[in-house]
Amino acid sequence: MQALRLTLLLLATAATAAARTSPAPTGLTDAIAARAMLAPDTWARVVRIDNRHPRGAWRGQAYPRTMYALVFELSGILWLYCDVDGTQSLSLTRGTAARDEADPGPLFRAIDPGVASWEWADSQAAPAVRAGETPPRACFLESLRALNRRVAAGGEADSPQLLLYYVDSPMGRLGHTVLLFRSAGSLSVINSMYSDKAVRLPAYLGSDMLSIAEYVKGGTVSGFRTLAIAGTRKAPPGGWATIPSRPVPEG
Repeated sequence: MQALRLTLLLLATAATAAARTSPAPTGLTDAIAARAMLAPDTWARVVRIDNRHPRGAWRGQAYPRTMYALVFELSGILWLYCDVDGTQSLSLTRGTAARDEADPGPLFRAIDPGVASWEWADSQAAPAVRAGETPPRACFLESLRALNRRVAAGGEADSPQLLLYYVDSPMGRLGHTVLLFRSAGSLSVINSMYSDKAVRLPAYLGSDMLSIAEYVKGGTVSGFRTLAIAGTRKAPPGGWATIPSRPVPEG
């Protein structure tokens, strides 16, 4: 009898330890870390998305049946970050952020028709995120964080914008985001792939964004887009929400 009790006690202890050490649901920790990279007054919310079945995604990966992601607003557009394929535009048109925030379901299904259900998951428990932690495929968010840090430190950053450039590869079209801004009359770049320090671009590049993209990349790019960084609205009470894998919406 004592041996049986000891066995049951050991099993219960092991189950408790496993529960304490079990990993957070897919993407939840990264979504929370991504939220922490944004300015405090940014509208942003963590979302849980359930899929009918995993599907092939960017870089040949697949969305899991249940995943967590971050929805946030920037320059009048909703964006979606997840650890599978980084950040992509969620809104289909500009200027509809408020409407999209109220009902993002059709936008999730526009990205993946296999989406069966979704729900805001701001209160979902997850392990604490270390200060300054960077989730995977987050160059878009890193560029925003670099801007926020520069402004907070009193640095000059006039006319900030994101430069998103793409390169074709055997794995498909890959992208990267950097931050551009003007300081002391010159155009500078912060490329989070290498450093958080600003680098002044050569004057001969002018404002030719293709030339700038290829200079920053150090080679030929297959395409690029820019996004002027405008103000964002505050998050709702009690709520929060790497290159876009699809084009920034026009109009």
